[in-house]
Amino acid sequence: MAAEGQSELVQVVALLGAGVVAVPIFRRLGLGSVLGYFAAGLVIGPFGLGLFSDPGAILHVAEFGVIMLLFVIGLEMQPSRLWALRREIFGLGVAQVVASGALLTLAGYAAGLNLAVAFVAGMGFVLSSTAVVMQMLDERGETSTAQGQKAVSILLLEDLAIVPLLAIVAFVAPADSGENAADRWREIAIAIVAVAGLVLAGRYLLNPMFRILARSQAREVMTAAALLVVLGAALLMELGGLSMAMGAFLAGVLLSESTFRHQLEADIEPFRGILLGLFFLAVGMSLDLAAISVHWPTILAFTALFIAVKAAAIFGVARLLGASSRESIDRVALFAQGGEFAFVLYSAASAVGIMDASTNAIFTSVVILSMALTPLTALALKRLMPHSAPSLDGVDQADGLSGEVLVIGFGRFAQVASQSLLARGFEVSIIENDVEMIEAAATFGFKVYYGDGTRLDTLRASGAGQARAVLVCVDKREAAEKIVELVQSEFPLAKLFVRAFDRGHAMDLVRAGVDYHIRETFESAMAFGEAALVALGVPEEEAAEIADDVRRRDSERFALQVAGDIHSGSSLIRGNAPIPTPLTRPRRAGQIVDQGEPQPEAS
Repeated sequence: MAAEGQSELVQVVALLGAGVVAVPIFRRLGLGSVLGYFAAGLVIGPFGLGLFSDPGAILHVAEFGVIMLLFVIGLEMQPSRLWALRREIFGLGVAQVVASGALLTLAGYAAGLNLAVAFVAGMGFVLSSTAVVMQMLDERGETSTAQGQKAVSILLLEDLAIVPLLAIVAFVAPADSGENAADRWREIAIAIVAVAGLVLAGRYLLNPMFRILARSQAREVMTAAALLVVLGAALLMELGGLSMAMGAFLAGVLLSESTFRHQLEADIEPFRGILLGLFFLAVGMSLDLAAISVHWPTILAFTALFIAVKAAAIFGVARLLGASSRESIDRVALFAQGGEFAFVLYSAASAVGIMDASTNAIFTSVVILSMALTPLTALALKRLMPHSAPSLDGVDQADGLSGEVLVIGFGRFAQVASQSLLARGFEVSIIENDVEMIEAAATFGFKVYYGDGTRLDTLRASGAGQARAVLVCVDKREAAEKIVELVQSEFPLAKLFVRAFDRGHAMDLVRAGVDYHIRETFESAMAFGEAALVALGVPEEEAAEIADDVRRRDSERFALQVAGDIHSGSSLIRGNAPIPTPLTRPRRAGQIVDQGEPQPEAS
């Protein structure tokens, strides 16, 4: 008994250790966490170190990670938002699923499969991996972008498609599978009742239940209730013969406008993350290398065929619906793989006799292999695809400008900094290389021109030669340093004001000899701290004195750090500008005002 418990503990430690070791390495290599989990699962699985003999059992448990992922997505999808995405979901989503399914079915039939098997194999491959796509979108920070929302819409439609697909599988099952038409209609009726029951429970029972539990002030009970809702909805859908993930998604949508939405998301998030990682590990373990070694020509051929056919369908649909070539290729990189719902569909097909065990194993391996290749495919396309030039429709390029002040970059920092100049009546020219930012600024009455401040020709066209002051407000350190170098070399009469990223960047700007610099967070943080002192009962005058003393000491430390670097012959030194002190400042030395987060004092 003790030995059995010890063995289970070894497996738990192996699962956690594999993820903890592999994921940071793969992310560091730029390959993404999904591929890291796949590789780790393969290493510790039955075809690697052999620490697990039944990855299917782990995969069954880990599917709850996908279920919780769909619940969290549902929480973000208020009915009004779903209605706003109706064209993407039922237009783009349906078009992609139908086109991909039809072409994959034809491809499978042409490759020698009978029509029923070709349909099931192809439609299973149509259902892209929600877990893989959402993880990649999240890592790239694109979930809330317009393109990310289109991807989410397609995923939602694909998740919903599992319901009619399972019904179709039941209808096309061989006659001797043990089910008659009456049984199938009864299953459909049960499914409808299950969905209706879930909607009614979500509409009338869940919010009152959470209000009662919230009054108990027991945090652990709220967490248990959140898990109960997710797993209960999944169980209800499973009893109705439908997708557990769809049940979790519906529960999330029904709670999306609840006052408890954010608390529910916070309670579910840790379980979602761990179980989703476990799901990817289990998929890696499930890659049957023995089956691949026997059927590898067939598996590789179908993997290449299905990926190519689905990619062509996705690209064609995207282009027909107005997407650019780059956007279409990016969508191909995200969706040209099978997904976890294929396992559900293939299992259902095997249960009713459409697929035999060998065919199921082959196409399961095809799906897993395609999922493992997705991060690599996306990475390769990202590196091989040239950067697309932004569309300048309706945007004026910087040419022939002649303002007294040239502002380079128009993010949040510059938007605030420029207001005083505009209020005083100075003629200000503003350039920015982010087209979306330019368009957004125009809605608030700002005239911003398109231009890359790191290019000398752009600076000339923007009027840097006539400007009395150049304000460098870009948010990238390397770009700011390049602009400083160009302005000092080509336009030495213009006063140079620079936004510094942090203390180290500020020290570099001092050495470069700019007229003025300020760390982007320093003064706001000082005001924040001073307001906190006042709120805590410190008299306003005393709080101001304390803040001034902090500024003075920071300025002195900063001067000592810069002087110490120069006297030690630091390789970071640029130019021979004199080092300012709090009392003296040469004409082009950096004024010591600010910057940032607390740093260790230089010795």
